[in-house]
Amino acid sequence: MPRPRATYSGRLAALAVTGCLALAGCGLGTAAGFTPTGKLAGPVADYEIDGASLSVGSKNFTEQLILGKIAIILLKSAGASVTDLTNIPGSASARLAQVDGQVDMQWEYTGTAWITYLGETKPIPDPEKQYEAVRDRDLEENGLVWLPPAPMNNTYGFATPTETLDELGITKLSEIKTLPASDRTFCVESEFKNRDDGFEPMLEAYDIPLGKEVPAGNVKTLATGAIYAATDQGDCNFGEIFTTDGRIKALDLTVLEDDRDFFPVYNVAPVFREQALEDDPDIEKLFAPVAEKLDDETLIELNARVDVEGQDPTDVALDWLKSEGFIA
Repeated sequence: MPRPRATYSGRLAALAVTGCLALAGCGLGTAAGFTPTGKLAGPVADYEIDGASLSVGSKNFTEQLILGKIAIILLKSAGASVTDLTNIPGSASARLAQVDGQVDMQWEYTGTAWITYLGETKPIPDPEKQYEAVRDRDLEENGLVWLPPAPMNNTYGFATPTETLDELGITKLSEIKTLPASDRTFCVESEFKNRDDGFEPMLEAYDIPLGKEVPAGNVKTLATGAIYAATDQGDCNFGEIFTTDGRIKALDLTVLEDDRDFFPVYNVAPVFREQALEDDPDIEKLFAPVAEKLDDETLIELNARVDVEGQDPTDVALDWLKSEGFIA
């Protein structure tokens, strides 16, 4: 039996309230649209889970929608009956849906679980150790099973137009300190600006504290989507980004190396309710080879097909499964 901390439910509920008062009010319901199936092939060809009934959730941003559709197509093609509950608004609501048993499976990020859900304040820099810590805690406390993670790491970062970066002559965040103060210009979103693991602590970690080494007037606070365009247009030299966002490639941005390992690791992994895996143990074998193929470059490409080219997440998910030989 999971043994939740006394503070866990209250913390999660408080997070959810910031977005909505109840999951029904957050729009938790069957997602619209037809999700296709195919014949399992390649390394997953021999796995069948006929008779299984599972619900799959996701958060409501592009990468999560693609990953959710990958899971649904994979499970349906293996013979499962799947309820599509993707596109849940907000991390807290998506998490609460799984903890409460409404969602059997969704993809989740190790850093999000460790800091936001499990209430830790210090990330573990080593990806494997971070995964193991989350895996063990979440199973014990919440009955959630973390399958082996994908190599992709959708963490925070700062990017610069490649041409500008060449002119500045730097490739690492630590090298920003070598630039004149007038070149230390940033575009960030309001949430990141105020996070304990966000903008100001990052500047401190790289010895360029706000107000002293980085004048307050050098910092623009923008909506997430606007940051990419503003950075591309030269409104700032360094724009806050998510490292698997498709716009990085589309706008020819280069992500600076986080050479002091400030940002938490956000590897994504399939997460199941324990009971679902006990009923169908082949599920773990089904997802392992798929997760192995999901690296940063793959997610950047898939995200770009939706955000830049306007393709449907379901079509992108199916095409990728076919291209990798998982679906015939």
